[in-house]
Amino acid sequence: MNPRTALTATVLAALVAALVLTIRYDGYVADPGGLFLRYAACWALFACALLALRRVPASHVGPLLVAGAIAVTVTGLVAPPRTSTDAYRYAWDGRVQSAGVSPYDHAPRDPELVRLRDPWLFPTGADCSGPDRARVPSTGSVPHCTRLNRPAVHTIYPPVAEAYFLAVDRLSPEGARHKPLQIGSALTALGVTGAVVLILRRRGADPRRAACWAWCPVVPVEAVNNAHVDVLGALLAVIGLGLLAVLPGRRALGGLVLGAAVATKLMPAVVMPGALSGVRRVRDAAAVLLPAGAFAVLAYLPYVLVSDGSVFGYLGGYVEEEGYDDPGAGPRYALLRLVLPDSWALPVVLAVMTVLSVYVMRRGDPLRPWSGALLVTGWAFVLLTPGYSWYALLLVALVALDGRWEWLGVALAGPAVYVLGRVFDHREPTAAIAYGLAALLVLTAAVVRRRRKRSGPADGSDRERALASPPPAGTATRPG
Repeated sequence: MNPRTALTATVLAALVAALVLTIRYDGYVADPGGLFLRYAACWALFACALLALRRVPASHVGPLLVAGAIAVTVTGLVAPPRTSTDAYRYAWDGRVQSAGVSPYDHAPRDPELVRLRDPWLFPTGADCSGPDRARVPSTGSVPHCTRLNRPAVHTIYPPVAEAYFLAVDRLSPEGARHKPLQIGSALTALGVTGAVVLILRRRGADPRRAACWAWCPVVPVEAVNNAHVDVLGALLAVIGLGLLAVLPGRRALGGLVLGAAVATKLMPAVVMPGALSGVRRVRDAAAVLLPAGAFAVLAYLPYVLVSDGSVFGYLGGYVEEEGYDDPGAGPRYALLRLVLPDSWALPVVLAVMTVLSVYVMRRGDPLRPWSGALLVTGWAFVLLTPGYSWYALLLVALVALDGRWEWLGVALAGPAVYVLGRVFDHREPTAAIAYGLAALLVLTAAVVRRRRKRSGPADGSDRERALASPPPAGTATRPG
């Protein structure tokens, strides 16, 4: 074996071992500091693996990339969900739909759904002593509880996500519990790897970029172990942007897939300015936006017809709970609040995101729509400073397409806030430090890259554009 290939494989093996130890360690409540140290070790090995991959011979990259993707992804299956209980809500929503009930009509603790409860999702007695158990009303002296978070509110998930939960429930054998959701997420994560590789090859770009997703620790931890449906939104966003780049004459198809991404988790709407990169005519913009909007609306229609309540569920309550409409209520806008009054944070975010979106739409490269999408998405994270690590799945997928690795620092900031915030019991300063360092890395890398671009040969992005663009009319070409 080539020494450089062997070195990369060795680092990958160490990464896989570290991920297994990390995911099997149930320290989110008892030892969040120790858990984050394990996270940090995984990210350090991930960085070393990316660096080692750069020197691997081109003929070895494909097999190594695929083998590493499978090994890293599978590590998420070695334990039940460790740092999130969202998967239990997914399982419940799927079960409710299989019983012929709209997931938007009842909260899990409602007595109308008692018949659907089982000891796995709704333990009783001594099993209610766990830190992730929420009490539910019951008669008698025996306590009743649930693994589901926020059992008193209706579901928040959009229709494509709900359809996915239903499909997983229908395909799951009796008593399978959390494992089908984890397996479905693992297959979806591998699908993202495959989609990124295909797009990069079609665009003439270096397939090594795909390792930014395939080997990233956030994938086995959040996409697989915690089974967050965000991975499905990331897959659809990648496919939609890829279709816009590969088939620019069929923008409606890309718009439809992007609409499906938005109807999965709403967050992928942030890539829409990137999807409109370089669009000069209203007709071209409408060719993307109208199919996307139509799909999102029509996806809700079946649930509107069968539901008695609002299909937006707990969305408004979640926005309020997380402090997006009240900057003083949580760790949101942590960087802006260091220098601005709290009441200014939201208007400033809206203004900055509007400017960035207009810039991307006017100056972005239509052959690389993920580049503009990454710019808008990345700065949205920096300005909003979200404290949930699984939100970064979309960002990591865009990094894999675009190749600007420095944005991975923003993806690491999420776990830092989510886990370390429990150590210091102050999420606001943790968010400011983590996202501040990530923003500094992004700005530093941008300056260095710009200087190199001015003084050196064309970078990978220039070669990608050259390979993707047809030669000028009348230019002689040579076969082979």
